[in-house]
Amino acid sequence: MTGYLLKNCAAVIVNDGTGMSVRRNVDVLTKGAQIQAIGEGLNRGGLPVGTTVQDATGWFVYPGLVNTHHHFFQTFVRNRADLDWTKLSVIEWLDRIYPIFSRLTEDCFYHSSVTAMAEMIKHGCTTAFDHQYNFPRHAGKRIIDRQFEAAELLGMRFHAGRGGNTLPKSEGSTIPDEMLETTDEFIADCARLIDTYHDTSPFSMRQVVVAPCQPVNCYRETFVESVALARDKGVFMHTHVGEGESPVILARHGKRTVDYLEEIGFAGPDAFYAHCWELTHDELRTMAASGSGVAHCPEPVYLVGAEVTDIPAMSALGLRIGLGVDGTASNDNSNLMHCIHSAYMLQCLVASTRQHPVPAPSDFLAYATTGGADLLGRKDIGRLAPGMAADLFAIDTRRMDYVGTRHDPLSLIAKVGIGMPTDMTMINGRIVWEKGAFPGLDEAKLSADAEAALATVQF
Repeated sequence: MTGYLLKNCAAVIVNDGTGMSVRRNVDVLTKGAQIQAIGEGLNRGGLPVGTTVQDATGWFVYPGLVNTHHHFFQTFVRNRADLDWTKLSVIEWLDRIYPIFSRLTEDCFYHSSVTAMAEMIKHGCTTAFDHQYNFPRHAGKRIIDRQFEAAELLGMRFHAGRGGNTLPKSEGSTIPDEMLETTDEFIADCARLIDTYHDTSPFSMRQVVVAPCQPVNCYRETFVESVALARDKGVFMHTHVGEGESPVILARHGKRTVDYLEEIGFAGPDAFYAHCWELTHDELRTMAASGSGVAHCPEPVYLVGAEVTDIPAMSALGLRIGLGVDGTASNDNSNLMHCIHSAYMLQCLVASTRQHPVPAPSDFLAYATTGGADLLGRKDIGRLAPGMAADLFAIDTRRMDYVGTRHDPLSLIAKVGIGMPTDMTMINGRIVWEKGAFPGLDEAKLSADAEAALATVQF
């Protein structure tokens, strides 16, 4: 069995389950998929056969980041001047962008997934949840199967959110007919994917989440059936909540979104919602009481111009919080590490308007690690300790970028930010990114293949 000894790490962010702390000048020993030990002089007395020794002098070693909300397919619709948020209203933007989404092919979904996951790995993300709600009829039903294929290629730990939209535009949704499914179609494919891919074993690399896109674009029965399936199969649930739709849900159903989902049962420790920026404190209390979690996506705030999510209030109420990059149509990158910095700085920007103080910088690192693991129901990832998955990334701090910062590794990412790829990313005990390359893969070819797939779509 192979393993690694990261020798003489300058700092390792460890967590025995009671919170993060820093250990200086120690080694990290991995064996197979898990961390074997963290301590000084781990090579004394010999190492297990198959262990590779890596000089980690100057390295800060962090737990792998856990992304809790993305739309990989949107990677093919970014940095477009004609879709600039600042020049369009939200409705105009949706009317323009959804028809583009509906033209993507199965190959586009595959290559956009490779593109997004590759960028995430470069920046320390080791577990990715994707909310794939776009199923154009011509692209077929094997889109998420292709995403699992992409994850396996790169070595990414992948949680697939099988999304879907069932409400026609004629009845008030924003979805083109080409992207619509029936509730029965949606539920049947969720069940197929769970039966085919969902793995609950320790260090699982594949899991499935039942994730109808959002209440405004689905019939009530879609959410009712989603709850029934998820609880029957023992999987998690996810959807968009609190991003401006609550008045619409109130008009349709007599309740705002949080109460609407609570009534249906789409809430609890096995449910987490993306965004939640428009929610009242009473609604946040309701979520905290039921155990529902929040996947906070800070970077779309810059483009959408909506209010900054009240993370201090959520934290004070004890809500489970993770971080997500969101789709690259409203972010333009897949860099979760950058989101840690953005999330912290946005809260500092509006601190004087908040009832509660901004959480500590280290808390934002926790949201992206242990917080994300908790949202996904994982107890084997998100922190560095013996017996945990060997998911980690390393930054060589012997650079001008880090002069004067090395005294506080816990706050470094949130306060200073990391402006370059990691020096190494490891997932499940395997090095998947090192010295500017994906071992065993040709990045130039991956990029060319993705561009070729993108070129087949008429925008």
